[in-house]
Amino acid sequence: MMTSQIFHCFLKSVTISILVIFFAGLTVPVHADPSLPIVTYESVYSIDVFPAEHKLIVWKQGKKIKTYRVAVGNPSTPTPVGEYIITYKGKNWGPSFGPRWLGLNVSWGNYGIHGTNRPYSIGQHQSHGCIRMFNMDVLELYEMIPLGTKVTIYGHILGDTNHHPRRLAEGDVGADVQLIQSRLKSAGYFPGTTDGKFGSATTLALKKFQRDHQLQQDGVVSEEVYETLGLVE
Repeated sequence: MMTSQIFHCFLKSVTISILVIFFAGLTVPVHADPSLPIVTYESVYSIDVFPAEHKLIVWKQGKKIKTYRVAVGNPSTPTPVGEYIITYKGKNWGPSFGPRWLGLNVSWGNYGIHGTNRPYSIGQHQSHGCIRMFNMDVLELYEMIPLGTKVTIYGHILGDTNHHPRRLAEGDVGADVQLIQSRLKSAGYFPGTTDGKFGSATTLALKKFQRDHQLQQDGVVSEEVYETLGLVE
């Protein structure tokens, strides 16, 4: 009899505990981290950038609504080619960036669309990779474009096809670095993440590749390395 009573008391205690946990889970709210930007990936807008033509085009539901003249990266610090998302919008980052900044989710650095205190550079390859606009234009774009807008930057990853690709070494960043990492990874030399950042692991992998292909083991992506990787002819 005593054993039966103890068992029923234990069962009742366990049942109450389960109910408390269940209802607590229902009533305790879960809040998003307020420090994180709220990003929507359903923007009706999209942006195309053509560095060779120094042109930025805004589309709304497939219709071209605005074209702006811009400045882009120079050959040594090119504007990153590819598809990105606007993940941050900011104001007054400093005179060099003009009154507005629209940041892109480029994995190897801070790149964005912004204004400038050098309006004479618009229409030229003079930035460090960002897309510069006239200040009055970036003010207009900032108000028009929401977070989550897709930005497509057109061009060849290795740069202007009429010129030799960049010589790359430790410390460089870019889509071309990411391409080299990808080729080295496919060949079994690079075990790391293809993040577009030329670090010590990339240097080590490249030197092993150079050794196995009787190339100078200097850790520099030269024209011979591009050719051996099958990236240029």
